[in-house]
Amino acid sequence: MLNQLKTAKDLGTPGIFLSLTRIPLTERLIVGSSDAKLYEYDFAAEKTEALAYGEGHASYVTGVAWTTGGIVSGAYDGKVIWWDMTTRQAIRTVDAHAKWVRRVHASPDGKIVVSIADDMLAKVWDAESGKLLHTLGGHEPITPHHYPSMLYAAAFSPDGKLLATGDKVGHIVIWNVDTGAKVTTVESPGMYTWDPKQRRHSIGGIRSLAFSRDGKTLAVGGVGNIGNIDHLDGPARVELFDWQAAKSLKVLEDNKFKGLVEQLWFSPNDQWLVTSGGDNNGFVTIYDVATQQIPHQEKGHQHIHAMVGSESGNKIFTAHHGRLIAWSLTTDSATA
Repeated sequence: MLNQLKTAKDLGTPGIFLSLTRIPLTERLIVGSSDAKLYEYDFAAEKTEALAYGEGHASYVTGVAWTTGGIVSGAYDGKVIWWDMTTRQAIRTVDAHAKWVRRVHASPDGKIVVSIADDMLAKVWDAESGKLLHTLGGHEPITPHHYPSMLYAAAFSPDGKLLATGDKVGHIVIWNVDTGAKVTTVESPGMYTWDPKQRRHSIGGIRSLAFSRDGKTLAVGGVGNIGNIDHLDGPARVELFDWQAAKSLKVLEDNKFKGLVEQLWFSPNDQWLVTSGGDNNGFVTIYDVATQQIPHQEKGHQHIHAMVGSESGNKIFTAHHGRLIAWSLTTDSATA
């Protein structure tokens, strides 16, 4: 049973952090910032200071991932950049996408990396050589209401053999990583809101994806129906799928803390599903996977853009506007 979710360390920062990764078996965090830079923070150090990476990007750094080939980042400038973790200098720069890069994710073993962007493409790279392995489509560039769509989310399965990608209108494609072949599709249209009267504008979309640790369930995060299209006043929304059957298992909506579910993370034994995001304010909400109830949730400092968890499952780290926070999760048992 989960006993407590509490702040373990709260670090005020000058920037807006849009992406986050962690070097395995450490508390060294690499964040992507709105000032087009990357920074490293060691949360295990007595005094945590920012170590800046070199020049490389020209816009918001919206994706960052640890890989066996170095830190890999993506930004609104369309570039994907590899960085040396010791010198913190760029070692490879690729003009990867024609539009904004939304996320960069690495496979669990760090050997494969994917970048997704508003050109509606997912590009799969060899992390060590930088070789482009696959260019994956499968997502329409225009919404049913004739506006540009966006490709917001991606996630690898725990064994690294599958990749899920999700877009603005709730369309999810699951791919075979080795071959680049489409395995199946899943639909979550409840993540998409269209205002036909006041603004003639759409909002929402799939903002996060995560496979359960046993690989059987796909969690999809976003926001429910929005009454005021100018604000994120819809409920934080998670939909759970048996992805192999393309069957929706459960919709979880939280009206206490509203806004986008930007990140999802299953605990190592699939006992908890941790979600984070927000509207103007942030939240961390934990669902008991078996009961689908919320044992704990906390308000976060402004919007939470990114979250990573520890190997043991007893700590998570979140990146905000002007904050990096470590949260501790304590349970009755030794495993989280």
